[in-house]
Amino acid sequence: MVKEAAAPSNSSTFSAARAQSSLTAMGNIVVKCPKCKEILYGRDWEKNQKVCSRCNHHFRLTARERITLLVDSNSFEETDATMIPGDPLKFTARPANMANQPDYANKLIEERQKAGQNEAVVSGIATVDGQSLALAVMDFHFMGGSMGSVVGEKITRTIELAIERQLPVLVVSTSGGARMQEGIFSLMQMAKTSAALAKLGEAGLPYFSLLTDPTTGGVSASFAFLGDVILAEPGALVCFTGPRVIEGFMHIKLPEGTINSNFALEHGMIDTVVHRHELRQTLSRLLTMYAPSTK
Repeated sequence: MVKEAAAPSNSSTFSAARAQSSLTAMGNIVVKCPKCKEILYGRDWEKNQKVCSRCNHHFRLTARERITLLVDSNSFEETDATMIPGDPLKFTARPANMANQPDYANKLIEERQKAGQNEAVVSGIATVDGQSLALAVMDFHFMGGSMGSVVGEKITRTIELAIERQLPVLVVSTSGGARMQEGIFSLMQMAKTSAALAKLGEAGLPYFSLLTDPTTGGVSASFAFLGDVILAEPGALVCFTGPRVIEGFMHIKLPEGTINSNFALEHGMIDTVVHRHELRQTLSRLLTMYAPSTK
């Protein structure tokens, strides 16, 4: 269910300049915070790592913006960049009110052109303060970060590469869950990634999981919550089922703040909530504590 394709032209080499989102490329003079409605100057917003200076709301980042934030400059080496999914189910869904929607194969082409990458995860090897690690960073901007066969395969290959090179692993999750267009093939990625992480544990190598907004569905039910240390950004939606689905099924409105990272921390589901400004330093300390010989 996996094919090879030419790497997108804007991801053949990695640089901070190419890590900017499409909005930034268009030029953000001002940005409105969706939480507190504050109007933020685009330049100040970007300097603040896309965190609202008034209410501390963490905006979503692209995978490459996240990598630039976390790892040493020019240390990232991308792997499996040319992998693209197949269409094993020949999936076509056109409800009467969405007759112009493209089929899955054409949807993938549109998403690759829009996001400038082949799938909803970017994987590779990098260093943090000189300490090497394997990492896979998901991107919500590509089909809602949905987990299909290629996403699961790339994360599994990242883990296997870490075992081969005796490296710790970091996975940054942001996803709406399994990709329905691939049916059982997407659901099987839950088992495949979990099995790979079990082998990582047997090898005595640490696995760090970072949950960002949102982390839901099959991703939260598999590798996202299997970390030796589970970190999360403040206010990130962290759950299996989203609030609209729960409210639609139970016909009650959920209390505010019951399915976010802070709630998960209070109930012992994750280890800590870390502000974006402190993520790199926190990751560096974890690498030093868990893998002091990794250089």
